[in-house]
Amino acid sequence: MENFFQEAWSQIYATFVEQDRYQYILRGIGITLQIAFFAVILGVILGVLIALGKVFSDHNKKLRWLEVICNIYTTVIRGTPMVVQLFIMYYIIINIQGFPKVWTSVIAFGLNSAAYVAEIVRSGIQSVDKGQMEAGRSLGLNRTQTMVKIIFPQALKNILPALGNEFIVLLKETSVAGFIGVEDLTKAGDILRSQTWQAYVPLFSVAIIYLLMVMGLTALLSRLERRLRKSDYR
Repeated sequence: MENFFQEAWSQIYATFVEQDRYQYILRGIGITLQIAFFAVILGVILGVLIALGKVFSDHNKKLRWLEVICNIYTTVIRGTPMVVQLFIMYYIIINIQGFPKVWTSVIAFGLNSAAYVAEIVRSGIQSVDKGQMEAGRSLGLNRTQTMVKIIFPQALKNILPALGNEFIVLLKETSVAGFIGVEDLTKAGDILRSQTWQAYVPLFSVAIIYLLMVMGLTALLSRLERRLRKSDYR
């Protein structure tokens, strides 16, 4: 048993303490969170716009072309692997010398997330009773004002769990950013493995850190859901 603990400590020391290798993990966490944060913002903005485009085009024949474009976008993005999209973004679309790989990743993950967010938001809007739109119009609000002030707030409560799950999936999907040379958390663990010739401590440490980040995000989303539910009884 004593030999086991000595061996475990030697691996931990070699992985994190020796030559200040822990800095790889710290930088990796920062880059992973940076990619996930900005990709979420991009994904939500584009996703909401795509969802609104689909919803409004259902009631306006002149906007059918917009619905076709949105449907093609969501079908292509949801039907192709994230890694392939990342490669296309890096090697073909943003093939600019010196352009930061982190921001290439943000754009790729944001565009991918937008397709899923769009479907979540669209289903949330359509889940709200149609009488809400009629009620808003009877109060003198136009269609856009009714959507923003009445429909969308109700839809947000309905879609929050699915939206939170999409954020969690996006956080974990950023682990493939290392394929284009981004030193995110997963890449940091792989670098430590290659330097120490030890796989257990680096890879299990990366897995535990991802688990803790997901648990933290889940707790925040659960707290937000509870606060929204309380507002229903006021």
